[in-house]
Amino acid sequence: MWTEDQIRRYSRHIVLKEVGGRGQRKLLDSSVLIVGAGGLGSPVALYLGAAGVGRIGIVDFDQVDLSNLQRQILHTSCDVGRPKVESAVERLAMLNPDVKVIPHAEPLSSANALALLSQYDLVVNGSDNFPTRYLVNDACVFSNKPLVDGSILRFEGHVTVFLPGRGCYRCLFPAPPPPGLMPNCQEAGVLGVLCGVIGSLQGLEALKLLLGIGEPLAGRLLWIDGLSLEIRSLKVRRDPSCPVCGDRPTVTELIDYENFCGLPPEAPLS
Repeated sequence: MWTEDQIRRYSRHIVLKEVGGRGQRKLLDSSVLIVGAGGLGSPVALYLGAAGVGRIGIVDFDQVDLSNLQRQILHTSCDVGRPKVESAVERLAMLNPDVKVIPHAEPLSSANALALLSQYDLVVNGSDNFPTRYLVNDACVFSNKPLVDGSILRFEGHVTVFLPGRGCYRCLFPAPPPPGLMPNCQEAGVLGVLCGVIGSLQGLEALKLLLGIGEPLAGRLLWIDGLSLEIRSLKVRRDPSCPVCGDRPTVTELIDYENFCGLPPEAPLS
């Protein structure tokens, strides 16, 4: 049964024939795990929460820093020093009381990733370090979970979708770059609003998958140059020789991803 407040809150969804009351109910019964409550995770969480996704898990063990506030719109100046998952839960509760937000204030690791992913319908990756990116990818492949992946740096960003059996992040990038070759946002910078652009696209792809509407970005990578607003759609194909999702996989369980990427352990998620 719908309450009067719910009918008013979701009225702009319900009037869409592709969504309607049945689709909105589907969203309320759905669950999403967001990896990282930072630049990408913030707009994803806000839009999925506003849309009425019934259960949203957020995994992040970092604290809010003043330098985050230029782009991480889940948090405010009052949250500096607080765990990001705490401010995220508080913000989403104010936005939509229909949504249950589950904080996972712990590092995502090979020890807990499969158990966490098993609780959700799909995963949105908002991390910005290679160990977490490879970990999330491999865990999604092993768990048969759809993955909405996004990345940002300076003025550029991209978003794509990996569906079970149709390729994965390792098909694009079989191995990480050598340590120090690829700068992160702290070193190279990022235009804050670009996080909103890419994160919103990730939210759009997540909602399309949950509702079963439209054509997801599976098999395509959408690349955006924020300075020129040049947008390219690149084909992404499953690699039969991929070590994780290929015909003869050589990686069949979660590994030590910090060692794999040549980085120190517990790199921040966002």
